[in-house]
Amino acid sequence: MTGGAREKAHIARSPATAQGPALGEALPHVVPTLRACLQPSQDPQMRLKLFSILSTVLLRATDTINSQGQFPSYLETVTKDILAPNLQWHAGRTAAAIRTAAVSCLWALTSSEVLSAEQIRDVQETLMPQVLTTLEEDSKMTRLISCRIINTFLKTSGGMTDPEKLIRIYPELLKRLDDVSNDVRMAAASTLVTWLQCVKGANAKSYYQSSVQYLYRELLVHLDDPERAIQDAILEVLKEGSGLFPDLLVRETEAVIHKHRSATYCEQLLQHVQAVPATQ
Repeated sequence: MTGGAREKAHIARSPATAQGPALGEALPHVVPTLRACLQPSQDPQMRLKLFSILSTVLLRATDTINSQGQFPSYLETVTKDILAPNLQWHAGRTAAAIRTAAVSCLWALTSSEVLSAEQIRDVQETLMPQVLTTLEEDSKMTRLISCRIINTFLKTSGGMTDPEKLIRIYPELLKRLDDVSNDVRMAAASTLVTWLQCVKGANAKSYYQSSVQYLYRELLVHLDDPERAIQDAILEVLKEGSGLFPDLLVRETEAVIHKHRSATYCEQLLQHVQAVPATQ
């Protein structure tokens, strides 16, 4: 029997494939088994199958893997030893499929309601750099889920993210506004709304002025998008950020309004800025 075959046989006999609440009781065996079998050196097809199983149980975590309330104590192992290595870029279609599976598993984890806000911030601290990289994947699903994960990270962190780390995020989201998929573009716009909310909740907002000004300029380009749904989404992003540096936004908008095919959206934005007080 080959090494890969032995691993698969071990998994078939192990608690990792157990169902229901029994999984929560078997975590001392399940997690080390997953860690061993999901290393990048292991058989790719086995890893894909295991990530599929793990995503499924995480979506029903309270009834399965967290039935005893103990899963969060294994969070560091899951994020650092299981997810992080599999989110690293490697060439080839199979490696890309594994990254998609790992991203899907991370999405199931962060949306499972098993983790506290503090625990999600720990996951963010570990995995945000990798998730920013998966925004560039060829797979539309991977890019879409990555946007949603970042949105969850930002909603949970509020204004607590380190300013330098927060500033690194928005350029990657801006790139996705040029995505070939409108679903990804809409998800990126939604995440930019959350990013601006984080800036509004942060101290020393002047630190972000040049970044927000650049964001204003880029968003105003997309405000003239051929797709009305995209224009509506971008208008909401600009409205969310309008209170940060309203005078700047007015100047940037007035500088491009004549370049837009229709002035309607720019006019709506200017009316909004006039009606909403600046963020203190």
